[in-house]
Amino acid sequence: MGGRFGKYGDIKRRKVLQRAGRAKSKLARTKKISRRGHRGLRPTQTKILVSQPDYLQPLSHCTLCEHRCGVNRLEGQTGVCGMTVPIVASATLHPAPPKSYTIFMAGCNYKCLNCQNWSIAQLPDNKYNLRGFIPAKKLATECVARLNSPASRLMGADRIFFSGGEPTIHLPYIEQVVAEARRLSPDLKVNFDTNGYLKSASLIKVLKFTTSITYDIKAFNDEVHLALTGASSKPVLRNAEYIGRFAKDKLWEYRILVIPKINEVDIEPLCRFIAGIDTNLPVCFLAFRPNYALEHHPGATAELMGRCVNIAKRSGLENAYWSGHTGIPGLISAIPKKVESVYQSAGGRLTGAYAYAAGCRTHVRNCADCSSHQACPAKRYVPQIRT
Repeated sequence: MGGRFGKYGDIKRRKVLQRAGRAKSKLARTKKISRRGHRGLRPTQTKILVSQPDYLQPLSHCTLCEHRCGVNRLEGQTGVCGMTVPIVASATLHPAPPKSYTIFMAGCNYKCLNCQNWSIAQLPDNKYNLRGFIPAKKLATECVARLNSPASRLMGADRIFFSGGEPTIHLPYIEQVVAEARRLSPDLKVNFDTNGYLKSASLIKVLKFTTSITYDIKAFNDEVHLALTGASSKPVLRNAEYIGRFAKDKLWEYRILVIPKINEVDIEPLCRFIAGIDTNLPVCFLAFRPNYALEHHPGATAELMGRCVNIAKRSGLENAYWSGHTGIPGLISAIPKKVESVYQSAGGRLTGAYAYAAGCRTHVRNCADCSSHQACPAKRYVPQIRT
């Protein structure tokens, strides 16, 4: 047999693809993309690739985030995030603050070694099946209905929460979903959960429609941030400062993941940085749990988390606290010489070692400049442990 289509099904399928590949019209090229695209797309949902709504046009030259790839995602081209059309991974009522109907968008402009949502964020590289593309009006109707449900009222959910992955890479779609939802419910609240690696112009758009923002900061040191995420910390800090100075009423909290031996030394400069903006800004330290390529790395201890809060207070922050499960045991990775000689900081060397073990061969790590692009083995890493 020739796979799930059988011998003759495979032959027929190849002929269809060959005809589509020879076709010169845009319509034929788009149909080819829909046939060969993400596994998360179901047949009824690939029509969006043939008849593209106007609100997706910014994806034809995508510069939504600071990678500024400039690819035509509507034609099937991919940048660092690897995504073409917007894909909804899942949607559910969620109690995590703020309580909400949470839309998890697939794909991410980071390749975090510690990603807890790796099966969502690393689509399409890990080839997980997700919900797929959902027309904006249909998803908006779903959101409003769920928020008006008895389960939502019992939980206290009061807003749509866009998460991922990283929702920035699907910003035009999210703007349309929000617009459609507010036609049905004009006072609807919206939360945007972001890693902060978005262009200033994209941030302004986000601030126009959001009620609240949850903002992740992975590291202060640029080398550590690059090693951990594949991207620079500079745009993240720039956008964090803008929100703190000009949109602090929308900031739910800054969220700083604390990873032992990796970004511990970043806590104090991060706290001083935030205190320099406004000492009353909310900061939540999140306890690292072993995940993804850091699946064997030790989790944060309660003592470490308490120390972070104390550092925040000494730095002048008045609204700092911590959250998460602590005390998960693990092992510190050995550092190969090929990596040790490249990084200047201890956190960068250790993080680079984990990236190297996962298959990354570009060091100092930088996903935007990597020649491997979508062929990077680290993007296809599948952990054996989940916490």
